[in-house]
This record gives sequence, C-alpha cells and structure tokens, in this order.
Amino acid sequence: MKLHNATVEIFVPDGKPVAAALRRITHLGIGAHQDDLEFMAFHGISACYDSRKDWFAGVTCTNGSGSARSGPYASFTDAQMMAIRHREQNTAAVVGRYGAMIQLDYPSSAVKSPTGFSLKEDLKQILAATRPEIVYTHNPADKHDTHVGVVVAVLQALRELPRASRPKKVWGCEVWRNLDWLPDADKVLMDVSSRENLAAALNGVFDSQITGGKRYDLAIAGRRRSNATFFESHATDKTTQLIFGMDLAPLAADETLDITEYVCGFIKKFEADVREKLGRRLGRR
Repeated sequence: MKLHNATVEIFVPDGKPVAAALRRITHLGIGAHQDDLEFMAFHGISACYDSRKDWFAGVTCTNGSGSARSGPYASFTDAQMMAIRHREQNTAAVVGRYGAMIQLDYPSSAVKSPTGFSLKEDLKQILAATRPEIVYTHNPADKHDTHVGVVVAVLQALRELPRASRPKKVWGCEVWRNLDWLPDADKVLMDVSSRENLAAALNGVFDSQITGGKRYDLAIAGRRRSNATFFESHATDKTTQLIFGMDLAPLAADETLDITEYVCGFIKKFEADVREKLGRRLGRR
C-alpha cells in the first residue's frame, strides 16, 4: 500500500509481516480518533479476541492534535499529545490482540474537508488489502463533524471497490450521538455482555483523555447497560451490555442511493412513530 502521509504507522502486535497480517483480517474498525474503536467497535474486538480464524484490525484516521487536556496533561503541547495518543492506541491494540493497527495521521481539518480525497483513497487501499467481512465505523447521524467526515470517506471508498470485494456488513456505531432513537426493527443489535473486564481494560488505556478530563470509560459502559435495559419495555433484560448500530450495507452496495436521504429516512420513521403514538392518545388519526 502507498498511503498518503509519510507519518502513517502500521503496527502489528504479533509481529507478522504487514501484508500477511492484513490478509487475515475479518473485522475492520475505522474510527476518527484514538479510542473511538474501543468505544464503538468492541463487538468486533471481542468476537476476534480468542478466535483462531477471525482477526480485528483498527484504522484511526486523525493524529490526536487538539485533544482536550487537563490535570497532568494540561501543559502538554500538541506534539506531545499526539505522541501519547498514538502510544495509547497501540497499547489498546496489544491489550485487544488486534491483527493490525493503522494510524493514518490526518489532521481533523483534512478529514472534514469536502474537497479532500486522500483519506478516501487510503481507506480504499486498506479495504482492498483486508477484504473484511464486517466494517464498523461511525454512524452518519453522529454530531461530531470529524466522525461524519470519516463515515462519508468510508462509504465513498466502499462504493469504488469492485462489487465482489465489498463487505456484506457495514455498521455505523454510536459515539457522539447514540442510536436509541432508531426504530427497533432498524437497529443492528451488538451484544457485548461478555468480557466486561476486557472492555474496561481497553477503555482505561486512554489515560490522556480520562485523567485529562473526560470519563469516557464510565460513559460508554453506562450507555451499553442503558441500551440493554431500555431496549424492551415489556420483557426482562436478555443482555447486560448492548451497542446499537445503523445498517449502512445498502449504501455501500448501491452507489445510487443518496446518503443523506437514506439516513433521514430513519429520522422520518422516528417522527412517524412519535406522531402515531401521540395521535392515538389524543384521539387523532
């Protein structure tokens, strides 16, 4: 692969040659920032953790500059913060037994740019080299602009691959906006009840963010438990930890579908459900 940034890092925890390491990948997570993969793609990490045939690989698109910082990290420069966030992401790859960890090192401004296509081209090469069965990425209704930039680049890259090379499963996941508003029939349900200890270990790796002022570790665990309990109102819990996803496979398979209209279609379903429930109670049809 000839990726655009000279500072790209490809880390293979078990030391396997890069090309061979990428060929074995079955589950691929593509996130904007260091720690996004562990928060949103834990389903894939857990599924591959002790498998003999399935391997998880992560792609982090941005370089970690501009991160929130306080406490012991308050005086860190951008360069120092970038270095520690890279180290933390590679540590997570060791803890989670990833097959490979790729850090593309783009500034957020490049990811958000509507006229920049380098990220898309890099992702296309990575997807062609790995040919995963499942891709985990951000959901297009996320409120973080950089996350939206990543998922758009992912979809554009997938659409440019030969049809036979496109993964059958592409799931948009929760980070800076949850997906409990999705109609239940449209939710991708990812049961992550097993290995809560592994989830805690992975989340806890990112000390620069947690000690630096954001308790993502508690928030993510709370969201997963909340999803599990509030998913069904008339049944006991079937799981203790649940991640919701948005099915993006139709967008990857059919490049004629409009991404915005596809996502807003789910929002219209949500609106229709609210109107119908209120209408029944208010005697309106």
